[in-house]
Amino acid sequence: QVQLVESGGGLVQPGGSLRLSCAASGSIFSINAMGWYRQAPGKQRELVAAITSGDRTNYADSVRGRFTISGDNAKKMVYLQMNSLKPEDTAVYYCNSKIIRFYYEAQRDYWGQGTQVTVSS
Repeated sequence: QVQLVESGGGLVQPGGSLRLSCAASGSIFSINAMGWYRQAPGKQRELVAAITSGDRTNYADSVRGRFTISGDNAKKMVYLQMNSLKPEDTAVYYCNSKIIRFYYEAQRDYWGQGTQVTVSS
C-alpha cells in the first residue's frame, strides 16, 4: 500500500505565500517523479509543477517564477513553495507520485487526498 499525505494548504491574501508538503509512505521500491496538480471548481485538473528523481523540474507557465518545487528523495517528500499568490491560484492541490512498489512491477501513479488553497482578500 502506498499513501501520499499533503499538508500546508489554507487561506492567504493575494501576494502572500504558502508552502505545501507531501510525504509518501508504504511499500516503495523507487520514486521516479513527484509533482503537484490543481483543480479549480468547474475546471480540469492541471499540472502545476513536477520534479524527477534526477531533480529535473517542470512548471506550468502560469506559475513559473512564482512557485518552486523541491524534493527530498531520502525522506520521500516533495514541497511546493508558492509565492506572489493570486486569486486564480485558488484550487484543490493534489500531490502526485510515479512510484514502483516492487522491482518487478511497472510504474504507477498515486495521488494524495488534496489540500485546499484559497487566495482571497
